[in-house]
Amino acid sequence: MPYNRVDVAVRELITVFSGVELTDVIDRLARAAAAVAGTAYAGFVRVDPLRQDACCVHVHGPPGDPLRVRAWLRESGVLKELATSRQALRLARDEPVGEPGFLASSVPVSARDHAFVWVAGREFCDADEHLLSRYATAAGRALEAASGMEAAVRLLRGVRAFRPSPL
Repeated sequence: MPYNRVDVAVRELITVFSGVELTDVIDRLARAAAAVAGTAYAGFVRVDPLRQDACCVHVHGPPGDPLRVRAWLRESGVLKELATSRQALRLARDEPVGEPGFLASSVPVSARDHAFVWVAGREFCDADEHLLSRYATAAGRALEAASGMEAAVRLLRGVRAFRPSPL
């Protein structure tokens, strides 16, 4: 079988581009959001295009969930608030009531759904909101890039599968 430079070049691109996993990017972005905000909890919420429902895409938190943030996200109504929110959402911490303190910022992505990056576990201020909004912009770019890599891999596989045979 003769050496085919096109096949080798396309295969190398597929290998490099396939190294970017969207789920891994989301996990790393959530961990970094927690670190940037100085909390143990962070994650992403996706809101449907009609802004009626929101669901957690990823939750990062310490083992055992000492502040019960996962349960709070399900039971508190914060997801419904995010579904209708068009701006950052900040909720005060109230430990006796079980409110962990929460801050969410819209992630600008060019997709059908809307997304928020959130952090929880302490009281947040205006400076935290500003910092998280800047982080959300970077996270949106990273998510778009990861999605673009996945799309590129699909297209390259098509090129590889349907390329004309050499004469």
